[in-house]
Amino acid sequence: MSAHSDHNDNVVSQFTRQAIPFTQLPGHMNAVELLVELAQVDADSQVLDVASGPGLVAAAFAAVAGHVECLDLTPAMLMQARNYAAEKRLSNMSFKQGNAMQLPYQDACFDVVVTRYSFHHFLEPEQVLAEMIRVCKPGGRVVVADVAIEPLVSERFNAIERLRDSSHVCALSSARLDQCFLQDVFVRCTKSRYTVDVELEQQLSASFPKPGDDITIRTLITQDIGLNQTGFNPRWVDGDVHYSYPISVYSGVKA
Repeated sequence: MSAHSDHNDNVVSQFTRQAIPFTQLPGHMNAVELLVELAQVDADSQVLDVASGPGLVAAAFAAVAGHVECLDLTPAMLMQARNYAAEKRLSNMSFKQGNAMQLPYQDACFDVVVTRYSFHHFLEPEQVLAEMIRVCKPGGRVVVADVAIEPLVSERFNAIERLRDSSHVCALSSARLDQCFLQDVFVRCTKSRYTVDVELEQQLSASFPKPGDDITIRTLITQDIGLNQTGFNPRWVDGDVHYSYPISVYSGVKA
């Protein structure tokens, strides 16, 4: 099997197990409205949510857009997205299983193409971005939100994340993400930042590390309190360990 096939199998395995607990983490609703605002959707907008997961972002877009297509590699995640759309009584969402590396759509067929918290799971994120640009209409917007890590702490950060979730490939640096949106194909770009704060035990309960790796994660993060050599900025809050994911959000208008 190819590296891509092996990795995709791992992604599906991980997110099949994470499908339900993923939706229950409070941090996953953070800043959804920021993505909708940056995308400048209206009632006529046709939106594609790449690696849509349980449909949290897609549903926020569907509340104001004409139609939202959810694309994900994992059938269990698409099932959660369908359930979430039904719960929110949203009838303008559709669902497709597919690979972000080769989006199953014609050129220039969406007004907005968005993805959130997915780039660190891709072996070739620049290829995924190229596909997002391809299916976006001229004058449309491409929006990407993901972890952006400084080089000095990236090795430790990525090592811990791979222990927690084996489908994690690499959190991109801010410089690499900046470079992605400095292409001539974009005529205007904006960048925003926010953090997602999580409680350690809640995060581990929604993840599926190998036996014993949870102990290693606890140790590495707890020992980093007051040092922040991991990029997580861990700290004590009422006796519990909390830490943060630094998120960068990019919005580019296709020329």
